[in-house]
Formats: sequence, structure tokens, C-alpha cells
Amino acid sequence: MKDQKQQTYWQETGRCTGCEESFDPQAGVSSISYLTFKSLIQLRRTMNTGVTIFDCEEQTFASIAEKMVNEMVNKKEIKPESKEGVLKSLLQNHSQSDDPEKQALTDGVDLQKFSVKDRRDESDSVEASMVLVGALDILEKPTVVFVRLKEAAVLDPALEAPVPVRFVFALVGPTETDMDYRETGRTMAALMADKVFNQAAFQAKSPRALTEAVSDFMDCSIVIPPTEIQNEAMLSSIISFQKKLLQDRFQCSDPNTDLESKPRKVSFCAGTPPEDPLSRTGRPFGGMIRDMKRRYQYYKSDITDAFNVQVLAAVIFIYFAALSPAITFGGLLADKVDNMMGVSELLISTSIQGIIFCFVAAQPVLVIGFSGPLLVFEEAFFVFCKSQDIEYIVGRVWVGLWLVIIVVVIVAFEGSFLVCFISRFTQEIFSILISLIFIYETFYKLGRTFKAHPLTLNYDHVNTTVENPWHPKVEEMAMYDNATGNTTVVVNIIKPSYPNTALLSMCLMLGCFFIAYFLRQFKNGTFLPGKVRRLLGDFGVPIAIFLMVLLDYNIDDTYTKKLVVPKGLMVSNPSKRGWLINPFGEHQAFPVWLMFACCVPALLVFILIFLESQITTLIVSQPERKMVKGSGFHFDLLVIVGMGGLAAIFGVPWLSAATVRSVTHANALTVMSKGTKTCY
Repeated sequence: MKDQKQQTYWQETGRCTGCEESFDPQAGVSSISYLTFKSLIQLRRTMNTGVTIFDCEEQTFASIAEKMVNEMVNKKEIKPESKEGVLKSLLQNHSQSDDPEKQALTDGVDLQKFSVKDRRDESDSVEASMVLVGALDILEKPTVVFVRLKEAAVLDPALEAPVPVRFVFALVGPTETDMDYRETGRTMAALMADKVFNQAAFQAKSPRALTEAVSDFMDCSIVIPPTEIQNEAMLSSIISFQKKLLQDRFQCSDPNTDLESKPRKVSFCAGTPPEDPLSRTGRPFGGMIRDMKRRYQYYKSDITDAFNVQVLAAVIFIYFAALSPAITFGGLLADKVDNMMGVSELLISTSIQGIIFCFVAAQPVLVIGFSGPLLVFEEAFFVFCKSQDIEYIVGRVWVGLWLVIIVVVIVAFEGSFLVCFISRFTQEIFSILISLIFIYETFYKLGRTFKAHPLTLNYDHVNTTVENPWHPKVEEMAMYDNATGNTTVVVNIIKPSYPNTALLSMCLMLGCFFIAYFLRQFKNGTFLPGKVRRLLGDFGVPIAIFLMVLLDYNIDDTYTKKLVVPKGLMVSNPSKRGWLINPFGEHQAFPVWLMFACCVPALLVFILIFLESQITTLIVSQPERKMVKGSGFHFDLLVIVGMGGLAAIFGVPWLSAATVRSVTHANALTVMSKGTKTCY
């Protein structure tokens, strides 16, 4: 505002103490705060990109304002040349309850102030929040600063009464904008007067938590359509509806809880656990012990919660979801490592390690299995061992031994705290990498099929071997040695190319993909009841595989390559290995120096398992999933890597948390609700 001497100052235009007290004679003295939906949307949008300062230690308004402006410049919300103008405007004289009708609004300067007073609980003194909104032509866009003081302080002469201020909110921007600064300021004042939001702002540790509190406020707000209201009786139905909204809201979040109070019982609406699982305890194995204490208190409920139809459907679904990749990667692994490990080893490893993990893990929602990055490592390690004439399967035993040593050291020093530096962007990139490996291997396998069975105009060998057209040709060539008189017979097996093999393989691949894809999309449709749609969507992949296998089985006149699986508990290559690997060499002595050199590939494997398992745990434990029973970054890492290291002695693959399967498993166990948040 400007007075008669054209001096700009802040004008207090309203106070909120549960209800709104306006200083505008036309608006009435005291009333319930009514807000526009547009102002709520604009406030949330600006807070998403605005400046947030938590636990500010300044105790004077001048130092607070200076810090606010500096942060605005650092985050490029305002230009450096506008810094002095904004700071000068914030430090203008603060007028109290003068008549606003006497104030002139000129030169695009409009400075208004709202004060909010609230009592945190019955024992605490009253604390105030100050909301400053104003139009400054020196700015190019509206910007927001939210400050929470570490200790409430009396900011003279900001407020008329000497009340300690806990929160300071400022919204400044140009005059020519679609934002109504007064309405947005009133909206923020109403938010600060709300006990639930005020407590959420008091406990917030990140800007995201603050914006989520705004969204929660909007969820419990009522929007009246732009229709004419004939009389007050038409609004009577809103009262009962609002009471129900408030009742559900206060059941899900107690506004009287304090940071130092006893944590309340965990519920579906309680969000993330109050204790950070990645914070360091400073004691050896402290994080692992804390994971076990936090998680095992729900061990009994893990068993009792399984007696549920949704859980039963998830069990059947995750069986197929774990079996399909095990068979797929088993075939790929056999090709990469010359059949030293294959489907048999991967199936046994997945089943046994999976069962052990589910019984003892801190986060059994994770699904462990073989993955693309591990497949790439196995191929690279096999190629290296083959080039150096080293027994690959024996080298894996020493890599596994070093894996156990590394993971024990990392867990002892609580190395999982490094996960807190992994951003959401990194998580998404890692998920994309895993998905690309799946896609690449699929098309690579299809390309090999087209290369082995190319499309030609004439397949003569089919006509000449009508009795068994799919049987490979066997050519024998005798070589006589005149010097020794010996005859050497060379047997050459020729696998001929067959018609329609490549085309049928491509049709089966595309059919499997499109059936699974459309069943997943069908889940979000409107045809059939919701439970049936969800069942079809969750079982889309097994249904697609079953239909394509059935189709291939009923086509007798076209050859397709089948997966070769040994009968019973037999290794993939019995002539070169057994179920127990000799760490000192199977067919030749293993060099001693290589026993120590295997720590290098072990470190690489550990990094792969660490990243994939911890990122998967982060994705599954995201706040929007509202996990009830917490997670265990330290203990789960020890279990997964420890089992993988010991598994190398039996010549089976090590595993990690599978991102895609774990997220799918978590989605299948998610309890969905409509409307307001409901506690269970």
C-alpha cells in the first residue's frame, strides 16, 4: 500500500484464528474462510517451484528477509539485479489495522499481510504465522518463499501483538499476471490456520512433504459449482458432508502429535515410518539390528495377512511372474556360458533362495531373481576365463567367497546409507536399463532365429526327407592317413533351415506381447467388474504365454526351437561339472594368485547387486505406496549377497532383487480405495 505521502508500506488485511477476521468493512468482521479453487491450484503450483527454508536460525525479521532474498537469487527465482528491490519491499513499514479504504494503489505496488495465530497444544504458547503477498513490477514471474524458524521469535514490528512467529510466507510477483495475490494470500493464511497442515509444516523435512500437505488439504476441501444459490437452506447439506470429511481426516492424522511424542500405531494412512531406515546408528551392524527389530514385530501378521483372496491371487501371479523370467534367462545364460549353467541351475537357485529370503527378509515384498545386468557380467566373466584358460565355474566359487566378505564389511559399517544419495531420476534410469536389456535380448534371439532359418524360395531338403523333415542332416567324411594307415571319420551335423520357422517365431513373440499389453490396458477399462478386470490384468503375462504355447503346440507342420531342460535334478552339463564345485579346481589346479584376484570381479558383482537391490527397495518403499511394515536396506542386502556367495559353491547363479517383478508384486498387494484416505 501507499499512504498520502506516497510511501509504500505493508497493510494487514486479515487475521485467522480458526475463523477469518477481515479488516475490510465490506467483507464483515469474522467469518469462515472461503477460498477459490483457482487460488488453491495457483498456490500449489507456485510452491512446487518456490523456495523452502526449514529450521531457519535467524531471530529478526531483517535477517530472515535477507536470507529469503538470497535463496530466491540462488535458486534463480528472481534476477540478481532485482535483489535489492525485493529486499527493500519486504522491509517496508508494517502498518496494522488501518482502514484499507484510505489506501491508494498506484505504480503497480500492492503489499498486503495476513497473520495467523494458533496454539500447538494445550501446554504450548500461541505461535503466529505471517503471510506476505505483494505485487512488484520489477519481477517477471510470481515466486514463493516459505520459511520455518527453528525457534519461534517475536518479529517486531511485524505484528501488532508480541506473538512469537514460527512460519513466514511471502508471495511476490509482477502486477500483470493472472494470479490474484490477495486470494492466494488468504488461501495460505487458511492453510496455516488449519491444525493438520500446520502440524505437517512443523514436521516437514522436505519441500515435497509440504506440497503433499497442500494436496491433503485440497482433498478435504469442498468445491461449490458455479451455480446460483437461491437461499442458505441449499447449503445445509454441505455441513454434514464436511463433518464426514473432517472426521475421516482427523482419524488419519492427529494434529496434536509432536516430533518428540510417541509414534502412533501404524496404519495404511500413516505414510512412511517415522524412523529413517537409512540413518546411521554409529555402531557396528547397527543398521542391520535396527532393521530386524523394526521388521520382525510384524512377522506374525505376515502369516495371518496371507489368508486373503487378494494375497492368494498375488501368490499365484507371482509364481508365474518368477517362473517365466527364470526359464527365459536360463536359456539365455546357457547360450552365454557354454551350458555351464542353464535352466536347471537358475530354477533351483530362484526357488531355494527365494524361499529363504521370504522367510527371513525384512522386506519380503521384494522378488529376487536373475536380471539383465547379472547376465551381462556372467557373459563377460566367462569370456575372460575362457581366454585365460581358467575354469569358469571354479572362478565363480572364489568370487562368491569374496562377495560374502565384502557384504559383511559393508553391512558392518552401514554402507547402505549411500542409497539416500540416489535420486528418483537415477531410479528411473536404472529401471529403463533393465527393461532395455529385456527388449534387446528378445530381438537378438529373434534375429538369430531368422539367421538360422532364413526365408528362401525353395526348401529342397524338406521334400527329400519327408519321413522326418525336422531331423538334422548327418554327414560323415572319412580321412585316410597314408603314413600311419589310420582312418579318421569326421561327423558333421548340419541343422537345415526350415520354412516358416522364423515367421512363426515372430508371430508367437508379437502375439505374446500384444495379448499381455492389451490385458494390462483392459485392467483400466470399464468393461466387466473391477475385480475381474484386475485379475485379467495381473495375470496378463501368464495368460499370454499359455495361449502362445498352446498355439505352438497345435501347429505340427512348422518347426520351432524348444527350450532344452534336463530331466530331474541334473546339471546342464554333467560331463564338465556336478552339483558341488571343488574350489581348488575341477579338471585342473586353480592358480593361487587368482584366488585373491577374484576380489576384483566380486566387487563388480557386489556393485551390480547393491544398486539393483537397493534401488528396487527404494522404488517399492516410495511414500506414495504407503508401505505399512517398513523395509530393511541393511539386512536384506546381507541376506541376498550372502546367499549368492554361498550359492556359487553349488554352481548356481547369484540373484538380486528384480525391479520389474518386485514392483508388480507390490502393485498386486496394494489395497486401493476411492475418495478420502481411509485408515485400516
